[in-house]
Amino acid sequence: MSTPDNLFDAYHSDYQHLIGSVRNKLEKDAQEQQGEQRKATLRRVEIELDEADDIISQLEIEIQGIPASIRPQYTNRLKQAKLDLNRYKKFAKESHAQTTRNFIRFDSTSMSDDPYDERANERTKLLAGHQTLADGSRRIENSTRLALETEDLGADILRSLRVQREQIENTSHTLNQAEASIDRASGTIQKMIRQMYKQRFVIAGIILVLIVVVVLILYFKLFYHRH
Repeated sequence: MSTPDNLFDAYHSDYQHLIGSVRNKLEKDAQEQQGEQRKATLRRVEIELDEADDIISQLEIEIQGIPASIRPQYTNRLKQAKLDLNRYKKFAKESHAQTTRNFIRFDSTSMSDDPYDERANERTKLLAGHQTLADGSRRIENSTRLALETEDLGADILRSLRVQREQIENTSHTLNQAEASIDRASGTIQKMIRQMYKQRFVIAGIILVLIVVVVLILYFKLFYHRH
């Protein structure tokens, strides 16, 4: 069964892979792209940042089960992961805002001679609203997935606790049996000691009787021999 520190390492490895992908898209791909291609890259960045946020939540759960003796090093890794995530969230937000400004500026320039500027503004608002709805739906999906994963993790923990409880109960039963066996053995040894003392008293009595008999025999032999 996986231990909390092993699970932490696995989740942290997934996080590093995601944050590396985000870094590459923000610092390289998005800087070389324009228009819809750049917007698509930033949407993928938002998805990956949401996934990284979910992994951070999992890391916060797993770190609670890590022994206190080694927890500080994992705490430092978690703090650094949070700092990196916040930094790239800010970077992504700035990049997205810059893309929106560029799009609006380009749209305004291309439509400057159009008598229907109001319609163009409505189109821009609709696009922005659609993007907001898409982001909200994506976050709801990620939250639902995280809730399901947390539920599965909770079920695993409950099963693990149930197994540990059964092991403790079995150990307690074994200890009770061992204690009973020790009590019986102690009683047997005490009986043997008492029997040994009885045998010593019997042997001492026999020896004493033999000594008395020998003394009497010697006495009678000497007494009758003189007469």
